[in-house]
Amino acid sequence: MAEHPDTPDFAPLDSLLHEERVFRPLPETLAAALVSPARLRQAREQAEADPLAFWEEAAEELDWFGRWDQVLDDASPPFYRWFPGGRCNIVYNALDRHIQTAAKNRLALIWEGEPGDCRTLTYYELFRHVNRFANALKSLGVRKGDRVVLYMPSLPETVIAMLAVAKIGAVHSLVFAGYSAKALKDRIDDARAVCVITVDGFYRNGRVLQLKQVLDDALLLGGHAPETVVVCHRAHVDVEMQDGRDYWYEELVRAERPQCPCEVMDSNDMLFVLYTSGATGKPKGIVHTHGGYMVGVSRTFRWVFDINPTDIYWCTADLGWITGHSYAVYGPLMAGATTVLYEGHPLYPQADRLWSTIARYGVTILYTVPTLIRMLMRFGKELPRKHDLSTLRLLGSVGEPLNPEAWVWLHKHIGRQQCPLLDTWWQTETGMIMVSPLPASLLKPGSVTRPLPGIVADVVDAAGAPVPPDKGGLLVIKTPWPAMLAGIYNDPDRYVEEYWSVIPGAYLTGDVARKDEDGYLWMQGRADDVLVIAGHRIGAAELESGLVSHKAVAEAAVVGVPDAIRGEVAKAFVILAEGYEPASALIKELKAHLKRELGPVAVLGAMEFPASLPKTRSGKIVRRILKARERGEEVGDVTGVEE
Repeated sequence: MAEHPDTPDFAPLDSLLHEERVFRPLPETLAAALVSPARLRQAREQAEADPLAFWEEAAEELDWFGRWDQVLDDASPPFYRWFPGGRCNIVYNALDRHIQTAAKNRLALIWEGEPGDCRTLTYYELFRHVNRFANALKSLGVRKGDRVVLYMPSLPETVIAMLAVAKIGAVHSLVFAGYSAKALKDRIDDARAVCVITVDGFYRNGRVLQLKQVLDDALLLGGHAPETVVVCHRAHVDVEMQDGRDYWYEELVRAERPQCPCEVMDSNDMLFVLYTSGATGKPKGIVHTHGGYMVGVSRTFRWVFDINPTDIYWCTADLGWITGHSYAVYGPLMAGATTVLYEGHPLYPQADRLWSTIARYGVTILYTVPTLIRMLMRFGKELPRKHDLSTLRLLGSVGEPLNPEAWVWLHKHIGRQQCPLLDTWWQTETGMIMVSPLPASLLKPGSVTRPLPGIVADVVDAAGAPVPPDKGGLLVIKTPWPAMLAGIYNDPDRYVEEYWSVIPGAYLTGDVARKDEDGYLWMQGRADDVLVIAGHRIGAAELESGLVSHKAVAEAAVVGVPDAIRGEVAKAFVILAEGYEPASALIKELKAHLKRELGPVAVLGAMEFPASLPKTRSGKIVRRILKARERGEEVGDVTGVEE
């Protein structure tokens, strides 16, 4: 996630994208929806009249060891404390309580490795695995409040480790398995981790990546030294084990008891620290706590995904990202749902891996990222047609803005024009979905619709004043919400400065958006991805959306480059759809197409056709790398970036 920009001179943006299509929910969707339109209206009215009562009702749906003293302590803003005095443990809600219900023998996890191997775990089996590893961690001396770094890919053992660490009251910090030794070392140092859990190796895009070796390299760089290292077998490659420090996971858990009580936590005790890279390359640890996080994630998962006991839910996010935390692990498990995990590259061994996986397990809900959808569009509609996707009943999107053409393609060719397509907006910092339709909502392709009940979001100028409808501005959140970050680890001043100082009294998201006459929000990208062309301020996302609406364009990234006359001009990096080749005639056609779509302001200065775009493994295009290359500047930290 990008750093939040300084925005003292930020002015409203021009809005170029005009989308008129509207999709109404089908009658059968309305009839079956967990949250009907009438219930949604009631919830909005309730949340507006008494927001604390609204969130207290959500908290009462979960199990607590002791009730809170108050819903929100706002005595020292922006250091808000949700449910102070409440005694809880999120793992009890994600696991232990299900063992007393019919969910005990329901599948909790379906996991598939990249080579095609598969494992399943019921809630009872997962419960026993977690308890054994929790006891093993205790035997290694890990205690409440200790930080434990997990350097792991998406495996069942990663989920087990997350839950085991949280169960005993320690703090997990999952480091994305694509990060380098230096990036890993920085995170171990900042967290002062007492223990690191990793794997020997794992499969990605047909190769074995040796994580234990990367960890050893990181520890050789010096700095803070963890007391213990736990290594899971996955790829069965040779690794060096250091006596007295390194332990095999399988040997540790073999002799442990399958019972372990949850540590009783205060609602505001730390649950996890998740590091974001930021534009400067300096990681910052976003802190989330047990009580507020579990309330916000539980409520939004149930409402947005309309979950029921027969669902097979698949969130394609890597567990190392916040989406993996909130909506691949904690949200589904608190709801007693079955969640699917996949280890490897989404296009391996071929581009229909996503569709074949849905058909193989009868997935009913798919939550994925726009960049993956745009990549798959390159391969056409024939690949999904080869697989039975009829089990799908709901589609979701998260990450970058989902442009209207990709929205319509996904709705038509994957959702059979029958599945509600829910484009969601939220961040690592928000912890939970903030803006999203529900299945019974009226949908506009390209819009994330309206803030969820209990969320007060607005589009403002640099002074914090609301901008007129259809003008772009800074997206801010005006009131606290339960799953909000509790701060930046070891850096409270940075928390205040980056998030709460630019627009006094409001949380600065760092994103730009516009709001239409119906109150629907349209995301325009990051505030630091705004281009200023001949005095017009334009979000990069709108130019990219205009380009990918042409049939020859599969993906596009646009950055601003200096221009002596206009101040800045747009340069586009375009990935062509199958069957198209770079040519001067095509460049001319694309430039003309962009002007037709967005108006005469949309002037492209240059266009390139690279083989790929730099992206995080969560699918976000890293525009700062493209911009730095164009300007001859240092590109900064590129660990975790794929091209």
